[in-house]
Amino acid sequence: MDLSTKYLGLNLRSPLVPSASPITAELDQLKRAEDAGAGAVVLPSVFEEQIRRETDEIELALEQGTESFAEALSYFPRPAEFRIGPEAYLEHIQAAKRALKIPVIASLNGASLGGWTDYAKQIQQAGADALELNIYYIPTDPALTALDVENTYLDILKAVKSAVTIPVAVKLSPFFSNMANMAQKLDRAGADGLVLFNRFYQPDINLDTLEIEPSLNLSTSQARRLPLRWIAILFGRLKASLAATSGTHTASDALKFLMVGADVTMLCSVLLQKGVGHIAEIEKEMVKWLAEHDYESVAQLKGSLSQKRCPDPSAFERAQYMRVISTWKFNSVGRS
Repeated sequence: MDLSTKYLGLNLRSPLVPSASPITAELDQLKRAEDAGAGAVVLPSVFEEQIRRETDEIELALEQGTESFAEALSYFPRPAEFRIGPEAYLEHIQAAKRALKIPVIASLNGASLGGWTDYAKQIQQAGADALELNIYYIPTDPALTALDVENTYLDILKAVKSAVTIPVAVKLSPFFSNMANMAQKLDRAGADGLVLFNRFYQPDINLDTLEIEPSLNLSTSQARRLPLRWIAILFGRLKASLAATSGTHTASDALKFLMVGADVTMLCSVLLQKGVGHIAEIEKEMVKWLAEHDYESVAQLKGSLSQKRCPDPSAFERAQYMRVISTWKFNSVGRS
């Protein structure tokens, strides 16, 4: 069975790719992922704040007023709390490149335009095959327009693209007025790939301490619905590669993403729960399904149920919403 695919112009033996997570911060885990059949790996993110801190650009601002805003500042990790610092991150890239034969994709996480984007050049010099630009941006200023928000993404992308020659993928959220238009703008601005979608981690309230606290819930297969819909809509309309992230837990999840047009399906939560060796189990089940349904390759499957090729394109639009609502029937539990 030919599982090969192309992502960001890179030839991958498989569409199964561990995404940025604590797992990919460990060299032995990267080796195990390759042995289990991963097509590439995405290293954990190095953060804009780390890079700025290293050059002391915001250290003074963070220290001032700590007595007045201690509870707010507590949410910002101190340098020692980061898993990998900027210098160690470059060393991690170099070590991964020496140890692995599969492509190594670095990850840069930021939310504003600034000199930190120059770090992308150092990532390339360290040997990364590609760069995933994770723009984790939550606008809270009511004065910002949709265009302002979009331009922030585009400006960051252009700054990074001007610094490197390796492929750059943009990991973004679905929260745009017109997701299809934003994808097109990123595509035209030079994005080599789009990673759909970023998960914004929402805080919770601790009723015992009466404080806001960070909260992280791992995804389930149900999380695939949103990226599946938009990959299906975007397939065939962009030059950029399409990566599905969030919701890939089983071979069925991965196959569905490929059917709608994903070039790769990224894995995180399932590997945190079951270990990187689980990649081999997912691949085994994928191969079994493909063989049983007379497919000879992933390429033959890809995009077969995208909006562009779907016998019922309205399945991805409002018409299907109306159909679902109108045909819903209460079960015995739901009746009063």
